[in-house]
Amino acid sequence: MKSSDDYTAPDLNNVVTLVTGASRGIGKGIAIVLGQAGAIVYVTGRSKNGTEQKEGLPGTIEDTARLVNKAGGKGIAVYCDHTNDGDVEKLFRRIDSSSRKLDLLVNNVWGGYEGHDETFSSPFWEQPLRRWRAMFNAGVRAHFTAGRLAARLMIRRKTGLIINISAGDQGKFLHSTMYDTAKNAMDRMALGMALELRKYNVAALAIHPGFTRTERVMKSSTYLDFNTTHSVEYVGRAVAALAADSTVMHKSGGVYAVSDLAHEYGFTDVDGRHIEAFHIADFEG
Repeated sequence: MKSSDDYTAPDLNNVVTLVTGASRGIGKGIAIVLGQAGAIVYVTGRSKNGTEQKEGLPGTIEDTARLVNKAGGKGIAVYCDHTNDGDVEKLFRRIDSSSRKLDLLVNNVWGGYEGHDETFSSPFWEQPLRRWRAMFNAGVRAHFTAGRLAARLMIRRKTGLIINISAGDQGKFLHSTMYDTAKNAMDRMALGMALELRKYNVAALAIHPGFTRTERVMKSSTYLDFNTTHSVEYVGRAVAALAADSTVMHKSGGVYAVSDLAHEYGFTDVDGRHIEAFHIADFEG
């Protein structure tokens, strides 16, 4: 299916995928592009129709599932609090019962930006501990709990791909000890999963989006340089390319910038531009 910038999605017809944290933001963009590719997309999150929206941000799992359907795929909205093990187990039982397989897990759920205020950039000794719980319970641990259950379905068929959506800039310190620790943990988790899953022909890797124009960013930023930011679909195109790559096992265990994947697989952002990799300034204290 082509978009206005002549993007042609790869063929992921009947590929069963799960995108966590997809009510809005990067997860939503990934789900939509997977829909363009014809995939079956389970869309999870806590924002659902009829409930108060988180921090006043638009988007629900039903909204995203509808956009997946409109794009040409099959969207399935499933409420899931990824900090609740019972919810996560129920989700994977449903996937196993309904689809009998899982080809792609995109671990996108993340709680570290909730309650964002001026303390986000404070030194570690001044950080509120609630932020640690958000980043690790709704981020790192949520990636692990979904990954361990996805692995069981993938091992059974000896095929599959797990992608952790993370953040980074070639090993640079991310200007916050807590944030840096959480994001690096996601990268190392992908490596560990990859090594343990290799003999089962299941791949795991991490990808780093750049500065992305999510609903939260658009609401909170007074100025955005559109020359250096990209859409949420740009990340989705990277995920779809990886999911369609029959040699993706060669990438297992690695960490990849979306921009580098765009060069390799030959896709652009929705406006036809290639957005360069995300770079942050050296930390000066």
